[in-house]
Order: sequence, then C-alpha cells, then structure tokens
Amino acid sequence: MAVPMSTTVRLPGRLEMLGRQFDYWLTVYKRTWKGSVVTSFVLPLLYVVAMGVLLGGFVDASGRANLDGAPTYLAFVAPGLVAAQAMTTAIGEVTYPVMGMIKWHRTYFAMVATPLAVPDIVTAHLLFVAFRIATTCAVFFVVMSFFGVFTSAVGVLAAFPVCVLVGLAFAAPIYAFSAHVKSESAFALIFRLLMIPLFLFSGAFFPISNLPAGLEWLARVTPLWQGVDLVRQLVLGQVDAPLALVHVLYLVVLTAVGWWLAVRALTRRLAL
Repeated sequence: MAVPMSTTVRLPGRLEMLGRQFDYWLTVYKRTWKGSVVTSFVLPLLYVVAMGVLLGGFVDASGRANLDGAPTYLAFVAPGLVAAQAMTTAIGEVTYPVMGMIKWHRTYFAMVATPLAVPDIVTAHLLFVAFRIATTCAVFFVVMSFFGVFTSAVGVLAAFPVCVLVGLAFAAPIYAFSAHVKSESAFALIFRLLMIPLFLFSGAFFPISNLPAGLEWLARVTPLWQGVDLVRQLVLGQVDAPLALVHVLYLVVLTAVGWWLAVRALTRRLAL
C-alpha cells in the first residue's frame, strides 16, 4: 500500500500579503473612482482660480500684504492649498472607509481570518491612502504649473513626496481614532474641530505671523503648518535646511507613531 507523501504549504511572505491587500484597494477604487472626480480633480482648479487668481488680484493690488517672500499671493497660497488638499484627502480616506470595514461591511474581520495580520491590513490601507494623496496632489501640481507659480523645478519634485508625507501624518493617527470609536458621529470632531480650523489657520491662506502670539505658537506645532511651510519653501526655492529637516522629522515621527497606534487600536477592535 502506497503511503501518501506529505506536502508543504508555502505561506505568502509579508510583501506578497501587502501586494494582495493593495491590489484589493485598487480594485475597489476602479469601481468607485467616479465618486471622487470632483473633489480630487475639479476642486484643485477651482481653489487655485478662486483663491490664488481672483482673490490674489485684490491682495496684490493692495501692495501691503506680507507674503513671507512670495512674489504674488498666488505663489503664496498655491503651495498651502496643495498641502491642505493632502490633509483633506487623507482624512476622507481613513474615517468612514475604516468605520465601514469594521462596523458595516465587517471586511476586516474576514481579512484577519486569513493569513493576513493586522499590521498587513493597516499598512496596505495606508499605502492606498498614499496612492490617493499622490494622485490628487499630482493634479494640483499640474494645475499650478499653468499659472507660473513654480520657481524651482527641483523644489517641485521634492515637494510632491512631501505632500504625500503630510497626508500620511494625518492618515495614520486618524486611522487609529477611527478604529477605536464605536460610532461615526465621532467624526464630527475630526471635521469640525480639527480639519476645518487647521485648513483656515495653519498658514495656507495667510502667514501665521498675523495671528496673536498664542495662536501663532499653536499653529506652529500643528502638522499642517509643518507641511505647508515645507512645501512652500520647496516650491518657491527658499529652503531653510535646518527648519526643513525639523519639518520632515516631525511628519515622519507622527506617521510612525500613528501607524503603531492604528495597529494597536485595530487589533483591540477586531478582538472584540
């Protein structure tokens, strides 16, 4: 009687698992991208025209604006807008989508029933968020190029990955928040008390030196100001190397800590 030979089952490696997860998110996006056309590809043009060209015409005509070294208001505001766009895209991708994967669709529970681990799930999702940030910011940079905003081509190339880093610095910790809360009503805190105030008062539209001393200090410790200032330095070719390094380290550390918190929060949530 023949004895059946034992077979060895090869488990996929971590990179392969990430690739499969990222492919899942791309497949979902292929079926839903039309719903993000306006916010991702139309709003950048409207923002630049409305804020940079129309409002900027009045600001430049006054001749009294402090623009932190920018030659025009358009050159000042456009880098701030693209950094803010990275923030809003990131927040949109890790609030309701994460809640849906846990509470409504329960897809994450199915994922952890496979060889996938929670770090794989979080990392792949954040990689997809980075892809979304990259596409929206790329459109923003293309739009800006038609308005003669750029001073340094090398700076623009460097500013693009910085925008992705800015988005991830928001995406990772807010992912942790989304994985922790039990109700989507908590997202009102993110949108009303975090995203909108940061969008308005983190240097995107006017120098934070115009704020009272206490608010200026508060603005300087926010991740959006760190990103806005760094992107503006790069685009305008006015890089302060020590300060730029501080910005990069700040954003990298926030992303890393946010990832750790996200893994921890999702692990606890899926164990319930």
